[in-house]
Amino acid sequence: MKLLAEKIAIVTGGSQGIGKASCIALAEAGAMVIATDLQKPAYEHENIEFFQLNVTDETEINRMVEYVLDKYGDIDILVNNAGITSDALTAKLTNEMWERVIDVNLKGTFNMTRVIGPLMMKQGSGSIINLTSGVGIYGNIGQVNYAASKAGVIGMTKTWAKEFGMKGDQVRVNAIAPSFVKTDIVKTVPEAVLEMAKKASCLKRLANPEEIASVVVFLASDMSSYVTSQVIEVSGGMRA
Repeated sequence: MKLLAEKIAIVTGGSQGIGKASCIALAEAGAMVIATDLQKPAYEHENIEFFQLNVTDETEINRMVEYVLDKYGDIDILVNNAGITSDALTAKLTNEMWERVIDVNLKGTFNMTRVIGPLMMKQGSGSIINLTSGVGIYGNIGQVNYAASKAGVIGMTKTWAKEFGMKGDQVRVNAIAPSFVKTDIVKTVPEAVLEMAKKASCLKRLANPEEIASVVVFLASDMSSYVTSQVIEVSGGMRA
């Protein structure tokens, strides 16, 4: 039997990058995956269904959750992966740049979990996996909005682990903090910065999305049944 057989998973930002890799990894492990995103993914898998979703829109989230529950009955896994960047030094950061990143990365994660977390409590089990970042732990020049949003995700992770487990329900909430990952989002990063990131890693390279996705599968499965309230750095030993 596959590791996640008969499990139902929702992944936000599932069309590309870490989200795509996570959807495929969860599906290969046996889960039925609902990949949500603004854009339809360019890939297909028999165990992956696409649902167009804006995580900043609570009405859309409620509609999606209702659809999933009607069709599949339960939600066992939530991967809050949707995220954006809009970088600038603080003196040049506009209100719009700040609010957009906070709305998607922080409020979007809150919107999804506020609906699905209590549902998992009612069914007595579930795994919520939040994608944060090493930037949320260590900070980074020119990314104060992104750092604030990802640090906030860590705070929510630890709070939700306590809230959703306070009655003994087996609802686990963890976060994954990658460093630089070879996805489209790093295409905006100057090559000199990426070279510095490689040198700062003990492994002297950037991560592949699949390497983050393997940790997603671990946290989604019973292999991590006593792991909650944790922030797992998947950074190749990045030295801040």
